[in-house]
Amino acid sequence: MKKNEVFQRAPLVLAIATASVIAPNAIAQVEMDTIAGPQAQQLEEVLVQGRLKDAAEMLVSERLEEEVVTDILGSEMIGRVGDSTVAAALRRVSGLSLISDKFVYVRGLGERYSSTTLNGATVPSPDLTRNVIPLDIFPTSVVDSLAVQKSYSADQAATFGGGNVNIRTKGIPDALTYSIEIGSGMNSETEGEVLSYDGGGDDSFGTDDGTRALPTELQQALQRFKGRLGVQDIRNVLELEGNEYGSAAEAIAAAQRLNRELALNLNRDIAIEEESSTPDLDAKASVGNRFYMRDDWEIGFLAGASYKNRWREEETTKRSYGLPEEVVDVESTSTYSVDLSGNVNVGIRFADEQEVSFTNLYLRNTDDDTAIRDFFNENRQVSDGRGFREYTIKYEERDLLVHQAKGRHSVGPATKALIPGGLLNWAPEALTIDWFYSDATAQTDIPNEVTVNADTVTNAQGETVASSVSTGVNSSGFRFTALEDQVLNYGWGTTLPLVFSRSTLELSGGFARTEKARTYKQTEFRLGVLSADDAGSLEGSLGDVFGDSQVTNPDNDYVFDRAGANNQSYIAATLTDAAFGKVDWTLNETWRVSAGARWEEYNQVALDWNPYGYTLDDPQITSDADELLDATYTDDAVYPSLSLTYMGSLWAETFQLRLGASKTAVRPDLREITDAIYIDPITDEQIKGNPNARPSEITNFDVRGEWYFDNGDSLTLTAYYKDIMDPIEFFELASSDTNTAREIINAESGEITGVELEALKALGFLGEFMDSFFVQGNLTVQETELVAGTEADAPTNPVRNMSGASDYVVNMLVGFDSPDGAHSATLGYNVFGDRLYLAGRNGAPDAYELPFHSLDLTYAWYPTEEITIKAKMQNLLDEAIEIERANVIVFEEKPGQSFALSAQYTF
Repeated sequence: MKKNEVFQRAPLVLAIATASVIAPNAIAQVEMDTIAGPQAQQLEEVLVQGRLKDAAEMLVSERLEEEVVTDILGSEMIGRVGDSTVAAALRRVSGLSLISDKFVYVRGLGERYSSTTLNGATVPSPDLTRNVIPLDIFPTSVVDSLAVQKSYSADQAATFGGGNVNIRTKGIPDALTYSIEIGSGMNSETEGEVLSYDGGGDDSFGTDDGTRALPTELQQALQRFKGRLGVQDIRNVLELEGNEYGSAAEAIAAAQRLNRELALNLNRDIAIEEESSTPDLDAKASVGNRFYMRDDWEIGFLAGASYKNRWREEETTKRSYGLPEEVVDVESTSTYSVDLSGNVNVGIRFADEQEVSFTNLYLRNTDDDTAIRDFFNENRQVSDGRGFREYTIKYEERDLLVHQAKGRHSVGPATKALIPGGLLNWAPEALTIDWFYSDATAQTDIPNEVTVNADTVTNAQGETVASSVSTGVNSSGFRFTALEDQVLNYGWGTTLPLVFSRSTLELSGGFARTEKARTYKQTEFRLGVLSADDAGSLEGSLGDVFGDSQVTNPDNDYVFDRAGANNQSYIAATLTDAAFGKVDWTLNETWRVSAGARWEEYNQVALDWNPYGYTLDDPQITSDADELLDATYTDDAVYPSLSLTYMGSLWAETFQLRLGASKTAVRPDLREITDAIYIDPITDEQIKGNPNARPSEITNFDVRGEWYFDNGDSLTLTAYYKDIMDPIEFFELASSDTNTAREIINAESGEITGVELEALKALGFLGEFMDSFFVQGNLTVQETELVAGTEADAPTNPVRNMSGASDYVVNMLVGFDSPDGAHSATLGYNVFGDRLYLAGRNGAPDAYELPFHSLDLTYAWYPTEEITIKAKMQNLLDEAIEIERANVIVFEEKPGQSFALSAQYTF
């Protein structure tokens, strides 16, 4: 591929960047018209076959041109390291760490303080209780690059704390291209037999075929009996309907029969069995082309799809820090996961002056969990010889559908010539107008989530000898959860550059609107065994214990009802209107000042929703004026930003020094402004909202020095400080001895001070053999402080670290490219320091997640220009996730070592 590009700044650095470092095996063929006299120094044309050079060079250029501190990770480097999701890939960026394999913490601030956009537009979240997007939903196969903006600029949403992650999907290629990849893999913790049950016929596609859906008969019964399915409730309705019975006993008997018949509509085919696991399957394909037509017209497209399934087993162990030998909780979980994606991009361009593109993206992530949990608590300890068991079946499907359109328009010479009569001759040719429109829907469906409680007999080591389903109204639970999150985001912007003799001035401004609507519906039933004629029958398989004959046997006493409080479901909406303006002035290609301000009007409402309210006394939505007022929140403010950049050649051919200052805010999530106590469907913890929760106001300062050397080496040093007023935090709440509860409150204040160091170095100075190696890495060291304030409920440490913030984060890469270009390898290392997991109360100690040392190796062989064979090995150190409290490991999980092999053909 020929390149003849001229960059305005540092052409030497950009031409060499990464060609000599990330891809030192690049084969350069130089064609020069003549080499004589002074013309010998002129490079006319360069043909580069380096596998990473072009992409890396463009990313370096973009990073240099950005007005604020921005880190960019390209698809080539993502593929080289072998990360399969956006969340995992972002671990490689300085100052970023990963929580729960899905949420990114930027510069010590939790997921609520970081925003995510897709191609610059806001997209909805399939997370059940949070407003933020779990980044594990995005496969890296659809990603062109990830841009992490760490300092605020007025063209970004004001909900900016740690930073904004912009996921940029792959665009239309320059010529015909197609790619096919297929691979397989395994995990060391998944060997042989796994736990499973009889699911649906479409499970291999990651969607339920209706087997788990809430039965129509139960939906009709909920309507008929006004949401109450207890025996007495059914009897009352039957009598209101005109049914007559000879005695109260007959009426109760009739209601009992109907109650049990309704229970039979539940999918109770829940016997947990073992089956053989299968190796991972991973397949991807894409095709695209660009058609060059006459009169400067171009039309192109890109279509792609991916499919992945895998089995994983994990065992988690929890202990009480006070009684670690007596209060123990061990859970074994088998998960069958399916990831599916599809994308279609279409675009049209005229003379580099008019461009319109359409992006359509569909993502599906499904996890099918089967778990057995044996545990002891304060009521039954290991030494008692009796414990508890919990069986869980959970099928969770997350879907994201995005339709986006965007355009960029300028009135250049070709456009003016296209319009007759010179109607556009008055328009400045440098003026550009950008617009975008994004309509996206995220859904999460958890149908027929089953939980069965059992009692166990154990030996001296706490191992289960025998178990039987517990008697009582809570013997089993059947939960149906559905979330739909819709986001409409659109806007426009305009830019006018003005060129003077010694300076340039760029004026820009725009408008954006974001509309979001969310519905969360949770319906839960419980099927209890008050007594069984044959107590031994409760020791059989779950399918038999809750089989038809057991439930309908009149000698058994099975009861069925709808469970849970009426505030489990909710509806919410937000509306944000924003306008911004910026001035960007550059003097003598040496000094650059960018200043801007953004006005935002934000409106939010979140209401408890009782789908089964049928009376004025029990409405679906409250009509109380005070409650409605408490459920709403409005905010109207202006958020300024300022950036100053010096550009020179201090110590390196290209040097930049950036200073930034801004004010931003982070608002409570949708559910958090309600005063209800609800059960988090992910953690099963009790969560108490707070209608008085206020937005956090953040003052941001940062300074960054960047050095780019002529041999491709680079060095970046950044210092940052954040002052947070009223930070939004979870604090532990008083609860029973067997439950964990948290509340959302505003702490008094928070501070973050940190330093980031990032470098890329070729190792050729160590000898000729080392010419093929390079090292790239970053180190973040920071200090955080949170002052709990008077709203917190008896915190053990009124001044402590911020939740999830690490004192340090290290990312390192060692790369190799063979001189003949046939082989490459990358060894990646990542570790974070201790980070606060749970803050204690009433003298209880804080819990900290311990460092996790991640070591991954990726090797690629290129037998031809079209074929790539790749092997990936992750977590080579076989590290475990551990949480420590009072010097006791209270949580431990081993994710295991993963191995994958794939083959790709690309034309």
